[in-house]
Amino acid sequence: MNGLVLLLAVLGLGLLQRMIIRKFGLRGLKYVRRFSESALFEGEYAEMIEVLRNDRPLFIPWLRAESRISPHIRLGKQENLSVKGEMYHKSVFTLRPFQQITRRHRVHFLRRGAYDVGNVTLSVGDLLALGVDHVELYTPAEMLVYPRLLPDTQLPLPVSRLQGDLTVRRHMLEDPFRVSGIRPYQRGDHPREVHWPATAKMGELQVKTHEYTADTRLMVVINCQMSENQWADLMEYEQAMIENAISIAATVCLNTLRAGVAAGLAANMPLGKQEGCALLPPEGGSARGEEILSACARLRIHREKNFLSFLEGLCFLRGTDILVLSAYTSPDVEERLQMLRAVGNTVTLHLMERGAEGV
Repeated sequence: MNGLVLLLAVLGLGLLQRMIIRKFGLRGLKYVRRFSESALFEGEYAEMIEVLRNDRPLFIPWLRAESRISPHIRLGKQENLSVKGEMYHKSVFTLRPFQQITRRHRVHFLRRGAYDVGNVTLSVGDLLALGVDHVELYTPAEMLVYPRLLPDTQLPLPVSRLQGDLTVRRHMLEDPFRVSGIRPYQRGDHPREVHWPATAKMGELQVKTHEYTADTRLMVVINCQMSENQWADLMEYEQAMIENAISIAATVCLNTLRAGVAAGLAANMPLGKQEGCALLPPEGGSARGEEILSACARLRIHREKNFLSFLEGLCFLRGTDILVLSAYTSPDVEERLQMLRAVGNTVTLHLMERGAEGV
């Protein structure tokens, strides 16, 4: 009889705490997930930080936070992962009243991309596992992973040669509107360059000297098609070549910007979930490098537009050095490249090696 009373009492308490957990368990819970960095390069590490706070005077026997994570992300504590096609991150907590718990996970980013792990499902349960309650929430947790950058010695020809030519030409052009100083007149100097106030002061002819200008511009164009008739998306094993092209494009653009030359990026691929092809016209400035790296991180390997039509859309460019990275060429492609040359651009085509993961 005493045993039956004890069993009924336990069941009664179990049902009571189940009712309390069901009604109040998910209330007053605050969950935040974020990365320690907002952006980094492919192959680097960061921390994923989870903060869970219980703002109620209620004991939570167990709480589980689950989310799907890209297979290109590796967490240090692999026991918290269950892998089935995609990766699922799972953290289990026990919360005392008004307790806050912070957990840090070391994360290795294996591939370029824009990763968002903010979708989380919280599940709470009671001591006797009589039931489980769920809630889905979103907490901003995005990471931009820039493509790996290549040493100059690993840039293929004619890419490295073009980069050097741009730097040389950049230092051969003077800006007539930017005066850097004066010097004595030399035979052949144009009369309009005479600096008359300085001439009167010095007692002999003085002419103006000018700063150099970044008058040259570079546009790097990436073709994500493996053949002219391709219409479907690339298989996983085919994407290595495009990833390599993106690394080359990012490296060349950054090096070009450091040399004082305006740089831009175009691809017949979209930026993330946006519609339309990626297009960043050549510009200079310190912020342009970060903009190009961000675009490279967000590029989605998907043929948004046929490459021939895409090249026709670039005919607005004038006086630009254009570097085209493509897996193939054809008479039709060469015709479009010649159209770009005809309007005052110089065009260099570099054929990527199929299946190459690096240069």
